[in-house]
Amino acid sequence: MSEATRGGGAAAFDRWLRPVTPAERLAAVRVLVGLFALGYTLVRCVHLWGYADFGAHLFRPVGPVSLLSHPPPGWFTHAMVPLTLLLGAAFLCGWRYRITGPAFAFALLWVMSYRNSFGMIFHTENLLVLHVIALGLSPDAADAFAYDSRRLAQLPDDDGRYGWPLRAASLVTLVVYVIAGVAKIRNSGTSWIWSDILRNQVAFDNLRKLKLGSIWSPIGGWLIRVRWIWPPLAALSVVVELGSPIALLGGKVTLLWAIGAWGFHMGVLLLMMIAFPYQMSGIAYASLFRVERPRLLRKIYTRLPSPPPPPPPPRDDDDDDDHDDHDDDAQ
Repeated sequence: MSEATRGGGAAAFDRWLRPVTPAERLAAVRVLVGLFALGYTLVRCVHLWGYADFGAHLFRPVGPVSLLSHPPPGWFTHAMVPLTLLLGAAFLCGWRYRITGPAFAFALLWVMSYRNSFGMIFHTENLLVLHVIALGLSPDAADAFAYDSRRLAQLPDDDGRYGWPLRAASLVTLVVYVIAGVAKIRNSGTSWIWSDILRNQVAFDNLRKLKLGSIWSPIGGWLIRVRWIWPPLAALSVVVELGSPIALLGGKVTLLWAIGAWGFHMGVLLLMMIAFPYQMSGIAYASLFRVERPRLLRKIYTRLPSPPPPPPPPRDDDDDDDHDDHDDDAQ
């Protein structure tokens, strides 16, 4: 392979990885994801607060919490919840984003990891946290629709630096679905599609919830009797998950896949009463689309008070003296 061919391939890959994108598109995704993350944390703040009272004998740390051998003091867990909310509000508004963006990403990762460090591991927030990390580590996500961007006289030109965070978030989304599909095939092979594995899983989950007095799905319980419907449902789940890379093609193909993925999660809710709120909101797929057009965002952020302008550069006294001397000579 010639140097020119390798160079051309590298350039093409760079254009694909960092597509020229409007600043408003990245900012709009930041606003949508930040709004959901802040609202989700606010709704669950009492639940997250309560983990400070869990016993150390239940502590099974995951993620960054695995750096600890024992639970932190209760005051630390209590402090992390309101701190995460405050950082989430700053993330949403784009205030001092170069600091608050990464800080919110870490805080959200910590509180959600801590929640999963006492027994059952939940998967419903994984994609949300990964998207916040991708956006939080991109300082350019606050170049529009942000308090910080009010200093700018006009929006910056379209650039690849606004494209790579969205590409990263999209790749994370698709990889998560592929991993789920691979896990099904790896554990069960094609039996996942042709046998009663999915049917038995739905039956067991609903029966367990019924016995424990939890919310179960009457629809899932009734459909257990309809044996023929389960192979097509199992096949559709694998097609959506393993076929997720087609969403990178763009256009109607991306839209069809996103609708299929959203429908998959709605089906899980109807059959098993297991909710993936982030995916069901549709915001999980925002990075795949042009979402910079909503006029409401522009109206809100144009009404924000402008931050104080940056201070002028300090004057050089030597330059002033030279200027005065020059004036004296002229006289």
